[in-house]
Amino acid sequence: MATKKIQSALISVFYKDNLEPIIAQLKAQGVKIYSTGGTQKFIEEQGAEVIPVEELTGYPSIFGGRVKTLHPKIFGGILHRRDHDGDISQATEFDIPAIDLVIVDLYPFEETVASGASEADIIEKIDIGGISLIRAAAKNFKDVTIIASKAQYGELEERLKAQDGATTLEDRRYFAAQAFQVSSNYDTHIFNYFNRAEGIPALKVSESKAKALRYGENPHQAAHFYGDLEELFDQLNGKDLSYNNLVDVDAAVALIAEFKGETAFAILKHTNSCGVAIADSVKVAYQKAFEADTTSAFGGVLITNQNVDLAAAEEMNSLFFEVLIAPSFDEDALSLLKGKKNRILLRQKIQIEGTKQIKTLLNGIIEQDKDLQTETKADFKVVTKVVPTEEEQDALVFAAKVCKHTKSNTIILSNSTQLFASGVGQTSRVDALRQAIEKAKSFGFELKGAVMASDAFFPFPDCVEIASKEGISAVVQPGGSIKDQDSIDFCDANGMSMVMTGVRHFKH
Repeated sequence: MATKKIQSALISVFYKDNLEPIIAQLKAQGVKIYSTGGTQKFIEEQGAEVIPVEELTGYPSIFGGRVKTLHPKIFGGILHRRDHDGDISQATEFDIPAIDLVIVDLYPFEETVASGASEADIIEKIDIGGISLIRAAAKNFKDVTIIASKAQYGELEERLKAQDGATTLEDRRYFAAQAFQVSSNYDTHIFNYFNRAEGIPALKVSESKAKALRYGENPHQAAHFYGDLEELFDQLNGKDLSYNNLVDVDAAVALIAEFKGETAFAILKHTNSCGVAIADSVKVAYQKAFEADTTSAFGGVLITNQNVDLAAAEEMNSLFFEVLIAPSFDEDALSLLKGKKNRILLRQKIQIEGTKQIKTLLNGIIEQDKDLQTETKADFKVVTKVVPTEEEQDALVFAAKVCKHTKSNTIILSNSTQLFASGVGQTSRVDALRQAIEKAKSFGFELKGAVMASDAFFPFPDCVEIASKEGISAVVQPGGSIKDQDSIDFCDANGMSMVMTGVRHFKH
């Protein structure tokens, strides 16, 4: 039958929140309830009669609770087909009662791992009986309703109320799909825990939280975000984040993380920074970042790693921007910034963790380590006769940080506290440099004494030749070209300093 009245239920759950209304409904419908341990006690406290599973199976809970429901009378009651003569005959022969509803959840494996518990405690949170019951009931959805998560309690309650204690085939198939999502997610996290040590070359990704976005990169593209944004941000104002907002926010968060212990501000557009600066206050850092490109800042994503006070808010409030991210906001600053109802304000609560990046490509997925290497002065190898001054070395560190987070091919021009300009995403490094020079000049920056950073080596000396003509005094680059010496020789002949890091930072 497509619609089936629930006459018996097996309930065994770790989380009992909001289970009471379902128990009340089952009690009112006269449903026979089987249960175990703490769940049995909880149901009895609701005034419902319960048959202990041990009474059905003839076995107690054994091995410290590892085996409670793993028994033919339980799994036979779930899996036997109600329209199959052979199954019905065997169920009668072995006195196996039908079970029409299974409500079961899983031990909190993810939470236990996240808590830093011992391996012994983590292993005990690998559910065996629960996962088996979920799969059995979901497989036999034609006859059985499976509820595998407390997140579905409300949906079940609504259906039982609306359908007089019955479920339709469509209901059961829906709940089965939800159940397999729960079980596959659970197994993925268990595998990933073990694979930390084993390094099996397999990629398992599972995110149970999903948010539909307005659209993708363009209006004709559908899009979703899978993950828990609320863990990372509190959204204090504005419209829902779009796909493009999220891509830019990701780039902004990664860039600002480079400036620990400093007051930094960055403005990004299409994942590239059009302004970055450090200063003694957020207000001044914003002013300096904005100076680098007052045109591209319009509609950009703004981020700082310090509290936004009223002085900073007043300074940036006249700019139209999509998103502002900060670790905190003063109340008066927040009140002012909320004056634009669509302006997205995010309070970043934690730093992003994780060491891997994945991307769909062709008919598969590519995975790589995140680029977590950031060069400091200690990593600089001076290759020229002229040694960069301390001020120039500070500027080279600053420029290299920005360069690392800019699309290749890229050239960054800066001093030690302010981005002057960037040449972004060019097919030629020379074109990237020319773009940066032209842009810096158009916004009034004097390049004499500025420094230059490149994400990859110079195959020819043309870049340092062009830079020298503009008065750029110091250069940082990975090195590694068979013609490195040509660039070094030019720098030596023209009084420029150059350091090499040995680390390339392509970004595509």
